[in-house]
Amino acid sequence: MEQLAFTALSVLTLACALGVVLSKNAVNGAMCLLLCLAGIAGLFVQLHAYLLAFVLILVYAGAVVALFLFIIMLLDMQGGQPWRPRVASLVAGVVAAALLITGLDLLAVRGRIADAAPVGHSVGSSLKLYAYQLFTTYLLPVQVMGFLLLVAMLGVVVLSRRMAEPEDPR
Repeated sequence: MEQLAFTALSVLTLACALGVVLSKNAVNGAMCLLLCLAGIAGLFVQLHAYLLAFVLILVYAGAVVALFLFIIMLLDMQGGQPWRPRVASLVAGVVAAALLITGLDLLAVRGRIADAAPVGHSVGSSLKLYAYQLFTTYLLPVQVMGFLLLVAMLGVVVLSRRMAEPEDPR
């Protein structure tokens, strides 16, 4: 039964993630993101990480997706022209893929946690253990994500401002 639930949630998550990336309509993309986050929360529940599932639904699915929809409606975005790859986009994609592969390799080789979880507790079920690892082992990724969210918020503010019409100097 657990294998069936895992497979169903995985297929749902992957299909909705593809819907986010491939959707030309921004509202449909945001709705696919909401379903994708719900699928990931379901996977967290299967891992008995109830806190992570609750935070994911509350913060990301509740607040972030609502913010995305608000920004989409504020900017009045419509489905655009089909995307055509450019040289800069291809170079950026190759560099991003190389960085991703390098990061995954480093994580697999050097990223092992030195301390094992206490016997009888999993990371997701113990709030104290989760907080300890969040502020010791994973402090740098948390700070980097906070910085990226700050940059994204500033980008949204800049994009949402209407450009003033230049006055005629006559």
